[in-house]
Amino acid sequence: MSLATVIGERVRAVLPTREILATMGRSPRKDLLAGLTVAIVALPLALGFGISSGAGAEAGLATAVVAGALAAVFGGSNLQVSGPTGAMTVVLVPIVARYGTDGVLTVGLLAGVVLVVLALLRAGRWMAYVPVPVVEGFTVGIAGVIALQQVPGALGVDKPEGDNPAVVAARAVREFAAAPHWASVGVALAVAAVMLVGVRLRPALPFSLIAVVAATVTAKAVGLPVATIGHLPAGLPAPSLGFLDLSAVPALLPSAFAVAALAALESLMSATAADAMSVSERHDSDRELFGQGLANLAAPLFGGVAATGAIARTAVNVRSGAASRLAALVHAAVLAVIVFAAAPLVAGIPLAALAGVLIATAVRMVQVGSLRALARTGRGEAAVLALTAAATLAFDLVTAVVIGMLASGVLALAAVARAARVEQVPLLADLAPAPGREVPAPRSDHHVEEQALLAEHIVAYRIDGPLLFAAAHRFLLELTRSAEVKVAILRMSRVSAIDASGATVLGDAITELRRRGTLVLVSGIRDEHHRPLDALGVLDRLRADGHVFAGTPEAIAHARAHLRDGDAAADHDLTATGAGGTAG
Repeated sequence: MSLATVIGERVRAVLPTREILATMGRSPRKDLLAGLTVAIVALPLALGFGISSGAGAEAGLATAVVAGALAAVFGGSNLQVSGPTGAMTVVLVPIVARYGTDGVLTVGLLAGVVLVVLALLRAGRWMAYVPVPVVEGFTVGIAGVIALQQVPGALGVDKPEGDNPAVVAARAVREFAAAPHWASVGVALAVAAVMLVGVRLRPALPFSLIAVVAATVTAKAVGLPVATIGHLPAGLPAPSLGFLDLSAVPALLPSAFAVAALAALESLMSATAADAMSVSERHDSDRELFGQGLANLAAPLFGGVAATGAIARTAVNVRSGAASRLAALVHAAVLAVIVFAAAPLVAGIPLAALAGVLIATAVRMVQVGSLRALARTGRGEAAVLALTAAATLAFDLVTAVVIGMLASGVLALAAVARAARVEQVPLLADLAPAPGREVPAPRSDHHVEEQALLAEHIVAYRIDGPLLFAAAHRFLLELTRSAEVKVAILRMSRVSAIDASGATVLGDAITELRRRGTLVLVSGIRDEHHRPLDALGVLDRLRADGHVFAGTPEAIAHARAHLRDGDAAADHDLTATGAGGTAG
């Protein structure tokens, strides 16, 4: 099969089918109402995240309209709503500061290409392997960063220089303390309070929009000295690639991969959350990556920033009764109408009001009950969560996820090491008859003596679990600290996995036992474990001597014969010595 054929099949697999598109007509009234509700919630968030990213309010609206529509049609979830998000804003802020608006648009375009490639490579399933403590940790970290980013706007001061949000927030507080003006603080706190209290009293009402409208009207009527969004273009710009500088692409690629990784992770998390909130919906991971890729390819052409699936807006969509992807399309269409028809009204919104919206959003992102439940599962999970959150605040999201994954990997390896063990087992258990058969009685006292001799001089060790590098050295210590024995049988039928480190340490243990004069026999090696053992020559000497057996009974029979031959040789030497002494 040619490469072109494979690519063609992969593309057809991620495109929406006729059956998927037909679902948009099954409950149009529900979808229209849900889409309108989501648009009302999304408007202040799109404006706020656009401003927070540094690209401007118009960039946030363009992202919500263009990316929201394309991801709705081509995505893998019927209920997902996409647009600018707080997590993506956290990543975009340093990119805007370093490369400017053109740089962040280029990064979004490149991230779209990466997402499409991931979809064609069918990489969606791998995103499910991110551990829960890492997800919760960077969610908490994102919430902290979003809140810190809003401090300058809430205090009514210009954003100070700096990349770290904590440092920027501290500088903003110092500027405010030098010349305090409380109007912006009052607006931000009032909006945040209305949202946090209102959602508890009436969860169905869009308190974010209500609070923003009230703050805008009050600021205009009273004449509060607060900064506003300012002029917005009445409509989307014509699509253009004027921002693209090919010479800057190599420098922007690392940022593009980071944005693509975050877009993939957050979008699939959001789609999974939508599945959990619905009854019968199940998303297609690869198709979702493809839809997000197309959305991020198109949004920069209209001045929009990178987009992802938005968990908060998706949750509103599901709870509002959305039945298909038509609801997300309606959300994008309503926002487009606002862009074209209501730009002058939007321009008068105080920046402090949007800061209050995002502060309240950050607070609501932290689910205290989930964090407590996760902390109760173990200290390791709690440590991973805290480490990931701290790394998010100190560095960036991608670095935080990498750190969290590494920490989770260390915990997993520690669990593997605890699972692997070496256990001395009684030899009689290996000679037990098949079920339904009786154990034969000893035929003579000599047989009883033989069993006692076996128990005294032959020891069988059963190795259980994975023999990997995390557990290998503990295995060596346990095996070689045993008392001196004549024969050691290593039973390996219950070894679930073995790597190069485990094979090497097994070889070291065999060498040490042989150095002590112990005959080492190995039994029950699985077929799939021969490769690492043979590659390192661990069993070459034993195999040449005939000391590798398929089953434990054969190994025991060989050990018994070895002891009998050794005793017979010793008796012969003793007799010969005695005869020589008499003659002398």
